[in-house]
Amino acid sequence: MNGTIRFPHLGITLTHVIKTIRIGDFEIACYGIVLAVAMMTGLFLAMRVAKATGQREEDYFDLGITAIIVAVICARAYYVVFSWDYYSSHPAEIFNLRRGGLAIYGGVIGGILTVILFCRVRKMDYRKALDTAAIGLVWGQAIGRWGNFFNREAFGDYTDNLLAMQLPVSDVRASEITEAMREHLLVIDGAEYIQVHPTFLYESLWNLGVLVILLAMTSKRVRERERDVLRKQPAPHGGEKAVRGRSNSGEDGKIVLTYLLLYGAGRFWIEGLRTDQLLLFGTGLPVSQVLSGILIALSLTLLIIMKMKGTKDDE
Repeated sequence: MNGTIRFPHLGITLTHVIKTIRIGDFEIACYGIVLAVAMMTGLFLAMRVAKATGQREEDYFDLGITAIIVAVICARAYYVVFSWDYYSSHPAEIFNLRRGGLAIYGGVIGGILTVILFCRVRKMDYRKALDTAAIGLVWGQAIGRWGNFFNREAFGDYTDNLLAMQLPVSDVRASEITEAMREHLLVIDGAEYIQVHPTFLYESLWNLGVLVILLAMTSKRVRERERDVLRKQPAPHGGEKAVRGRSNSGEDGKIVLTYLLLYGAGRFWIEGLRTDQLLLFGTGLPVSQVLSGILIALSLTLLIIMKMKGTKDDE
């Protein structure tokens, strides 16, 4: 293992980038550490959002722990199903997460189903819960993508753009090296390097942008809720209460739909650049790109319907 990762156009060279940490005879994958940090900080953020929006933090702690477990299982199952040509011949590898192999869309699907079922049991509004969870989720995705950085995976084909990343050939899987990469092989200090799109970085930055938008929507909702509470205060000399502002309960669900729309758009673009795509059976189409297209169409349609319904209610 070379351990060097270079961003030549940014003038950045990182040496001794490790894949694992050894404690005694036990090795811990950096990939796993990054995912753990992403999940726990995402849970903490969702709890803070819950508190700011007048919900119980305790509910979201319980929900988060349950959703994380289910999401990891579903993310692995999704990856294994669409990589069955390999795992059917290597069944022992199905439970080996140390080399990566978690498909985020599997986790998203599992997480959404968990939220809906959990809310049924706890008698919570699942739309509000999905809005809250989406903020923690997109933060976790932005951080979690850096696990791919340590694993030297989830990169795209050859590029010479500003963010181009150079990886030693010895540090990546041979099956992910394309003909275009081989044509542009570089020899630096006696080692061969490929130069690629750092798609993990693209997705991390994209998700941070989505997070900013979702937080802005949440902040606006919190301000509207506070104004609504003030308008509901009794008149100073008794009698009728002050005029009430419009409840924003009709807005519940818009944040998670905006997340699905924006994340789907970014993933549709980024997935087209990657060399490690999971393909839809018998089609040769990247399954994550197909699913992204479906989510874009579905979430956009539902947002338009909600907008039209809100306009009609106002009238």
